[in-house]
Amino acid sequence: MFDFPAWKKFGILLICLLGVVFTLPNGFYGTVEKANDAITEIERGLPETPERLAAIEAWPSFLPSGLVNLGLDLRGGAHVLLEVQLADVYAERVEGMWPLLRDTLRDIDAVGTVRKQDSTPGELRVKIGNVEAMPQALAAARELSQPVVTLTGIGAQDFEVSRDGDEIVMTLSEAEKIQTDERTMQQTLEIVRRRVDETGTREPTIQRQGSERVLVQVPGLGSAEELIKLLGTTAKLTFHHVEQRTSNGNARVGAGNIIYPDIDEPDVFYIMERRAIVSGEDLVDAQPGFDQNGRPSVNFRFNPSGGRKFGEHTQSHVGDLFAVVLDGEVITAPVIQSVILGGNGQITGNFSVESSTQLAILLRAGALPAEITVLEQRTIGPELGLDSIKAGQKACIIAFIAVLVFMILSYGLFGIFADIALILNVALIFALLSTIGATLTLPGIAGIILTIGMAVDANVLIFERIREELRTAKGPARAIQQGYDKAFSAIVDANITTMIAAVILFAIGSGPVKGFSVTLGLGIMTSVFTALYVTRLFVVVWFQMRKPKTVEI
Repeated sequence: MFDFPAWKKFGILLICLLGVVFTLPNGFYGTVEKANDAITEIERGLPETPERLAAIEAWPSFLPSGLVNLGLDLRGGAHVLLEVQLADVYAERVEGMWPLLRDTLRDIDAVGTVRKQDSTPGELRVKIGNVEAMPQALAAARELSQPVVTLTGIGAQDFEVSRDGDEIVMTLSEAEKIQTDERTMQQTLEIVRRRVDETGTREPTIQRQGSERVLVQVPGLGSAEELIKLLGTTAKLTFHHVEQRTSNGNARVGAGNIIYPDIDEPDVFYIMERRAIVSGEDLVDAQPGFDQNGRPSVNFRFNPSGGRKFGEHTQSHVGDLFAVVLDGEVITAPVIQSVILGGNGQITGNFSVESSTQLAILLRAGALPAEITVLEQRTIGPELGLDSIKAGQKACIIAFIAVLVFMILSYGLFGIFADIALILNVALIFALLSTIGATLTLPGIAGIILTIGMAVDANVLIFERIREELRTAKGPARAIQQGYDKAFSAIVDANITTMIAAVILFAIGSGPVKGFSVTLGLGIMTSVFTALYVTRLFVVVWFQMRKPKTVEI
């Protein structure tokens, strides 16, 4: 017990010191947050303004700058529940089979003419001229279908092909729909996350709910409408060769063409090739900028494949119009003045600085695979978050003072040792929360308050065991050592069971429950450390210095 090696003393003190240092930034939350935001903005390419440089210099660079991220209920922000229209993906997938099926059937001479028929979304109907060749046509169509690969192996085909009179009907199989749903939801989650991250907000909550819903919570954002505006745009960008500009929105278009309206001029329409020259999938980067006239624009860069296709088109169509289409509307349709090589370009139009920045964010994040519908939206004001913080602070202070006073009244000097360890315990909790980037919510504060109450449990067990040993007329040194040794198993057992409960809450819970389980789990670890090592170090140092003949607890 009293043979405490110097390296162990140094290690315990070092951990406590690091806990205090890493907790320190949370005492200057506003200053550190402004410094971190300024550094992030400069790293994203924004200019080094005097305000940003002053914010960076306000917090010493040699000190840690990690903060405990405040959740939506503490900081205020936007809450949006979205529903992904998965059926749209089915329709687009089936529609994409038409060119391949058409070319395949036309290669069979006996089939005759091949015409696409009107059908419901998610279904492709093709009529052939020679019904007698239907077996050949069905066989050729079925060869276009591919096996659906799942975790259990290769199962059904991705397309089901059937006959309806003189028509071939193609639909997605159920197995492929399940796989498509999973891919679409994963892609939607990733794109939503990228779009939110581009805004520089702190620790958003983006998680799937059910089979086709996504929950998005962004602390610190001004309103739910602002979040919906950012997320609700599909941002599907394509570049098309323009055949004709017209004022007739009902003009007939030829096979393989499509008509789109101008985004700024409602009476202007463009007839263009349906097939895109390049698409947003070929984009590598997009940044807001200004054109040669000083107007806001978006500068973009293609990958090598997209840059080659774009360069080849401009080389053979100098003097022609090409349209930049975003979500079914023409942003701009300039004349190709010269060959554009290198894969770099610029989108100009009736942009403001804010709209060009937002468009660049959307293009960098990529297009959503399907339309999303807002089912629920809420804006939590910062006043409510401030009230929650004040209420949590009040509860923490009351609990803290009550525990401190109780320990001093109950155990005297040993209670003071436990109180110092309790203060270090809370510092270690916040240090760990800051280091791992966890988000503190109102239930998380409840977890910290519970930890404060539980933190002294181990010390109570130890001190009561020491009291019992002292009653057996053993010396103080022997009683203290026996007290720590005999209380060890009870302390470990109690905290292991609580840790198991915290792990289960984290695994099966969501949102607030996870926040509670994180702070509870971290509090258990720090409580055991401070009880078994920090208070023990204080007792050993005190005993070695004073060498008391008797000990009163």
